[in-house]
Amino acid sequence: MDAWAHSGVTGDPGRVHTEGRITRAALEDGRERIATLFGVRPLQVILTSGGTESINSAVWGATRRSPGPVICAAIEHSAARDSSARLADVLSPAVDRFGTLHLQAVDDAIEQCRSEYGMLPSLVHCQWANHEVGTVQPVNDIVSRCRELGVLSHVDAVAAAGYVRVDLGALDADLVSVSSHKLGGPPGIGALIVRRGLRIDPYLVGGVQERARRAGLENLPAAIGFGAVAEALLAPGRMDAEAGNARRHAARLVKTISGVDGVTIFGDPERHLPHIVCTGIDGVEAEPVLLGLDQAGIAAHSGSSCSSESLEPSPVLEAMGVDAEHSLRLSVGWSTVDADIDAFADAFPTVVAGLRALRS
Repeated sequence: MDAWAHSGVTGDPGRVHTEGRITRAALEDGRERIATLFGVRPLQVILTSGGTESINSAVWGATRRSPGPVICAAIEHSAARDSSARLADVLSPAVDRFGTLHLQAVDDAIEQCRSEYGMLPSLVHCQWANHEVGTVQPVNDIVSRCRELGVLSHVDAVAAAGYVRVDLGALDADLVSVSSHKLGGPPGIGALIVRRGLRIDPYLVGGVQERARRAGLENLPAAIGFGAVAEALLAPGRMDAEAGNARRHAARLVKTISGVDGVTIFGDPERHLPHIVCTGIDGVEAEPVLLGLDQAGIAAHSGSSCSSESLEPSPVLEAMGVDAEHSLRLSVGWSTVDADIDAFADAFPTVVAGLRALRS
């Protein structure tokens, strides 16, 4: 904290005095690095408190600009589902058993919107990749169709960014949400990236920060940290190396899981993020598996209702036709080491076998 206090970047970036100008320069430097990572211009980057605010801001801006129904599949993050349901009628296209949202399903939902409401939707959501099962979506096809029809598109790239190439300049979606902590950066900051030329009303008002697109004093330490991790990922070969390590670690997780009878790996086996593994385990519910792994020092997650703050099981897995009460979600990242995977390989078969023995 002392180092930060004496860094010379503690002023308000909206002021014209010397401290303010120094702070503004540091803020814009971070923004430029973030923009470079995602292949866009700095002016397109609106800094937010994280992915959830970015998604809410996208829905707010789109429905204010063009009121109407929103197309949002059940596999989207709860921030997309809940913010859309609060502001508009929601049409939910079906997904396949891998959790893939196909272009035909989006076309069908758009046609339903036309026939039932007499208008095009105000917004179409499409994740870059799913946050629970890792399935990568045909995002380019869906964004292109939205562009053809003049419908705004929103892409949740929170789970994908940092693990696959996310070239938003080439994608040209209207609105894209990203989050720093998923890249290994500080929590509490993200960005809504807006297509050049698009104007939407701000979600937060009460100030002219972020060029009047998001009120509130910017989180400068986090913005600098977000910019620093973006710069690190831009180093030649860095992102490919991290994705390769994640893929190697995840493959070892899958090998361990597949060595236990009565397990199923969820998600598309071909179009898949390198760092997420989601599985179903016959014969035992998720919560005791999570507790057993936790005792071995392994933090995991489940889509079951008893293993999260929600009272309902995962809508993602439910939409895929999967029993969420027996699901286990594992993820690896930049901080994962071989010893972590070794610990899982030792613990998982023992925990499952012990729980099944108790049931029998």
